[in-house]
Amino acid sequence: MHHNSHHQFITHDGTTLFYQRWAAAHQPAKKAIVLFHRGHEHSERMAHLVEELNLPDFDFFAWDARGHGQSPGERGDAPSFSACVKDIQYFMRHIEAEYQIKTSDIAIVAQSVGAVLAATWVHDYAPPLRALCLASPAFDIKLYVPFAKPGLSLLSKIKGNFFITSYVKANMLTHDRERATDYAQDPQIAKAISVRMLLGLYTAAQRIVADAQHIFVPTQVLCSGADFVVHRKPQQLFYQRLAHPNKEFHILEGFYHDTLGEQHRNIAVQKIRRYILQCFAHAYTAPDILNADKVGPSCATAEQLSTPFPRNSLKHWFWSITKQNLKIGSRFSKGLQLGEDTGYDSGSTLDFVYRNQPESTSILGKLIDRQYLNAIGWRGIRIRKQHIEQLLIQYAEKLNQSGKPLRLLDIAAGHGRYILDAIQNLSVRPAHVLLRDYSPLNVNAGNTLIRSRGLDDIAVFKQGDAFDEASLASIEPKITLAVVSGLYELFSDNDLLRQSLRGLSQAIEKEGYLIYTGQIWHPQQEFIARALTSHRQGDAWVMRLRSQAEIDALVEEAGFKKIDQCIDEFGIFSVSVAQKIK
Repeated sequence: MHHNSHHQFITHDGTTLFYQRWAAAHQPAKKAIVLFHRGHEHSERMAHLVEELNLPDFDFFAWDARGHGQSPGERGDAPSFSACVKDIQYFMRHIEAEYQIKTSDIAIVAQSVGAVLAATWVHDYAPPLRALCLASPAFDIKLYVPFAKPGLSLLSKIKGNFFITSYVKANMLTHDRERATDYAQDPQIAKAISVRMLLGLYTAAQRIVADAQHIFVPTQVLCSGADFVVHRKPQQLFYQRLAHPNKEFHILEGFYHDTLGEQHRNIAVQKIRRYILQCFAHAYTAPDILNADKVGPSCATAEQLSTPFPRNSLKHWFWSITKQNLKIGSRFSKGLQLGEDTGYDSGSTLDFVYRNQPESTSILGKLIDRQYLNAIGWRGIRIRKQHIEQLLIQYAEKLNQSGKPLRLLDIAAGHGRYILDAIQNLSVRPAHVLLRDYSPLNVNAGNTLIRSRGLDDIAVFKQGDAFDEASLASIEPKITLAVVSGLYELFSDNDLLRQSLRGLSQAIEKEGYLIYTGQIWHPQQEFIARALTSHRQGDAWVMRLRSQAEIDALVEEAGFKKIDQCIDEFGIFSVSVAQKIK
């Protein structure tokens, strides 16, 4: 038997969320199961699993998501789907800190919308999770109305956020009459869902299904065979693309959508129990992904994008016309001109994106600039800048609280704008700031910015190679907080990153911090590769998208331990913090 208690934790935006804990009566080793409920519901609707799973040596946890159960917020709503994913990150961090249960000793059991939230978290944050069990994941909801999704998207742009009452009746969820009655009569069931949550769910689900090869956690998928609520095909595609060899897919014939609340749910429960016990039969093993640059899906995709189409093919002509249109547009647009002249991945382009203002002289040029700056990738870049600044300020304050000076380094600073912006918001001035970049143009522009902000007494900008291990290792005085942003994403070769990270490890004091960025997905990967030029002599800008797990593994290999992460709402750019432990 387990002992039940009610608790709260504070998530990333200061909101206090409710959760339940069922403590094991006997726990020889600290390990846990975390339950995530489906949309509309709350933690109590999964409480029956605590005893039904028959795992007496495990603690159990279950939350009430924002806008559900005893957690605050308008019913069925949240600031965004990505905010709820980040809530999971804070919930899991809370469990580890409060109960000393490592993520590698935790399995997740999640259902429907909760399953999509959990899968997105595992994909975007790459936790060392022991097992992931997904019941009827809501990757694609059956709306039964033609053009419902584009219609809702259009209406949301006109009306803003609004609510949709669920068409799903209790008898469509389960054959268990008692459970169906409880659902119909439960005052805590959120009957409606906000359109921003629904559309956010669709967007995240499409991305996660398409990019499931970057989930490196043992995963079990349970599919209800008579599900009136969600489609089966995306569940199958998701499973097929999963990278981990220890994966399972089960179709439970006759089951309605509430897989874990069905009349004969013991069939599903026993499959989950057996899978979890097998995953815990051996110690956690990190995925072997350090050579993903040489073999694997991301390597193959980058190689394919580097291969030109035959000159007489339609695709060749399409991309040739696209590139020509960009050249024509650059005659009018300052943004496109910078991209064509210096590379769309250059420091100059990046600084233009950060400024986020049309700078062309003509009306047409300003219109092109605005459209260009509103591209999803550039919006993600600006959010990345905000995340870097937030984390820099946060960990600079931690250094200050521990009595350590802030000696700041950026090894590929571009013009240095985001670092200098962040410095101005620090409560204590840094003791020393060293900005480096390979480009003389960037160095000159950065030194001008330093002087304009009156920081030349503490800050210096020097030319330097971010991949020169010896040069980085020789930096004096030793650094307490280093930043590498937007650099590693531009280079496919992991050996280059190893050189840079080894140099950084030697440049940073023990217990100092490293802020690093990743680009784990991009909706315009082919467009960028086929149409945009890079800073490398105008060559094509071919990105190899690294999974979060891969970049984290490279950082860990260099002697760091990851302790924090942010990611934009699109799932493109991550910003992580690691502490030097060796």
